[in-house]
Amino acid sequence: MNQTRWYTILAASLIAASAVSYLTQIVLFQRTEDTFFYMLQDIAFVPIQVLLVTLILNQLLSSRERRALMKKLNMLIGTFHIEAGAELIRRCSAFTGDLNEIRRQLNVDPRWTSREFHAAAAFVKGRDLRIDSRSGDLNSLKALLESKRHFLLSLLANPNLLEHDSFTDLLWAVFHLAEELSARKSLDGLPRVDYDHLSGDIKRAYAQLLVEWLYYMKHLKEDYPYLFSLAVRMNPLDPEADAVVKG
Repeated sequence: MNQTRWYTILAASLIAASAVSYLTQIVLFQRTEDTFFYMLQDIAFVPIQVLLVTLILNQLLSSRERRALMKKLNMLIGTFHIEAGAELIRRCSAFTGDLNEIRRQLNVDPRWTSREFHAAAAFVKGRDLRIDSRSGDLNSLKALLESKRHFLLSLLANPNLLEHDSFTDLLWAVFHLAEELSARKSLDGLPRVDYDHLSGDIKRAYAQLLVEWLYYMKHLKEDYPYLFSLAVRMNPLDPEADAVVKG
């Protein structure tokens, strides 16, 4: 109510100030017709001002602010991949039956352009990944997710990440997988239908991990080539990944 009252007072004050200015002009120069002529000209220009300020300038400023925000978000996303994402990709890869094809398609090369990154992401999104929760070490995956629980919670608590829908979805998928694994006292000897359920949870998290990793790699190549060089050498899908520069 106080804010509404403040806006009302401000609007009334501005209108009164304008009225006083016009009345002063009429009294001093005695040219009523000219005053109303220029008043109508000013009013006629108001829609153009609205177009320039509200639509064009506001859009430009919003776009600039969004780019600045995305740059900060990419720092958070980079922290995720360094702290947990890369290792999660390695652990989840043990559950997929088409790992060789995934490695071939996602073998990021320093010469890749935006086209290759988008093509690789489209491959992951369009492929029905074959995940079997019985083919890998669920206990190892569970231990990793539990060790990263507080880190994941801190990311979810960051309000800025609400601006990045796909990465937020990834965090929820990973966090849900962590909850599913932690909720079971034992991951051995589960019913087949329960293993199938866990396969679906791993598949959801793994697919989103791969896509977001590709977008992160694309960001590094465009903005931080020196970080991209190391990230290529440490590709989590490459079993022979090594930070040492060879040849």
